[in-house]
Amino acid sequence: MRPLDAEHTLRAVRTGDGAALARAYSANRAHLAPWEPTRSAEFFTAEWQENHVRQCVDDAAAGRSIRFVIESSDGEIRGRVNINNIVRGAFWSADLGYWIDASRTGRGLATWAVAEVLDYARSELRLHRMQAATLRHNEGSQRVLAANGFERIGLAPEYLKIAGEWQDHLLFQRILHA
Repeated sequence: MRPLDAEHTLRAVRTGDGAALARAYSANRAHLAPWEPTRSAEFFTAEWQENHVRQCVDDAAAGRSIRFVIESSDGEIRGRVNINNIVRGAFWSADLGYWIDASRTGRGLATWAVAEVLDYARSELRLHRMQAATLRHNEGSQRVLAANGFERIGLAPEYLKIAGEWQDHLLFQRILHA
């Protein structure tokens, strides 16, 4: 576990997190809806989340991805940071994704959590590059990336289906000097 501030820590997703993740996603359903794929009602259940947690643990063990939670001192999950699609070979790269609880935005928590995950990606995973994509109008997320040294590298038309529509995304990268 890595402390982010006096109240929050960053740690890897672990078996047993399903109920807390279901509560976090349910509490943030409206907050996250404009930024994420359309979610089924089942997604917000503890059972679905725990099944997903098991997959996350398996993916981490296999080196495919590693997902982190931001946990508050009361044991509740207040956000996620994900390293997805880890590719080795000549690439040594991955995709970054994150979200923060609506009650925790604007405090720098996402910026600190992303910084910790980048340090982990560089020092533990030995990755060379991290990529991130944001919706064109997601200025908050773009500020988090800029504060962590990401540079804009392009525009991907109709990149992801978010909130039920194929939407353009800005692409960013950060070279991690290991």
